[in-house]
Amino acid sequence: MSDPMRPPASHPRSRASLRTAVVWEVLQDALERRVKATGRESLDVLDTGGGSGNFAVPVALLGHRVTVVDPSPNALFALERRTAEAGVADRVKGVQGDAHGLFDVVERGGYDAVLCHGVLEYLDDPAEGVRNAVAALRPDGLVSLLAAGLGGAVLARALAGHFTEAHRALTGADGRWGEGDPVPRRFTAEQLTALVEGAGLQVGAVHGVRVFADLVPGVLVDTEPGALEALLKLEEAAAELPAFHSVATQLHVLGETRGTDGS
Repeated sequence: MSDPMRPPASHPRSRASLRTAVVWEVLQDALERRVKATGRESLDVLDTGGGSGNFAVPVALLGHRVTVVDPSPNALFALERRTAEAGVADRVKGVQGDAHGLFDVVERGGYDAVLCHGVLEYLDDPAEGVRNAVAALRPDGLVSLLAAGLGGAVLARALAGHFTEAHRALTGADGRWGEGDPVPRRFTAEQLTALVEGAGLQVGAVHGVRVFADLVPGVLVDTEPGALEALLKLEEAAAELPAFHSVATQLHVLGETRGTDGS
């Protein structure tokens, strides 16, 4: 399959690709495995908190049907415009709702894959959010979780000279560095995998996302020839190594229903 989130080699990558490339590689491979396992050409994908379609549109470009659930009318309006521009409006449906009341707007057991990206941080009960994602799956399916990483925030605050805030994030129950922190909750890789396993899934993969990207001065990436490509390769190489999970800005966990073909 072609990769809609990777530009042709003749075109420069954008810095935004550093935020999505690792997750997209894992997700695309997982969706391809599900296509082979089901024998169907397209899958039904649920994107909770999918906003304006950063993942929904590329997934639809692969030929899959995507339902995006998001509480923001503005985000859903942007999604509608974006899907029209991409030519996938017939494969993407946006509905207003949230992870807590998920089954007020979508059916249980109706999806081959559920994306839960940037959602768990904002839930009072992250475990409930993961359980709802699993309940939306068909008997064999997968859940893609992307959440804020604790270690990346601690490291960033420390390198900025905010040592008290770094210590507060490190030792606090929610991983926040202070009242001004816009992120309500952060996770370690162990916490996320425990949520996945507690919901009855097996962990298929764990990746660190933005291990270096948020620490490297932008001027180095923007002015040095080939620096962006080299940084992306470094990110991809470090993503699977457990040693770097503890300093990643985000963590990605792929959960699969037990018995799913993971070959």
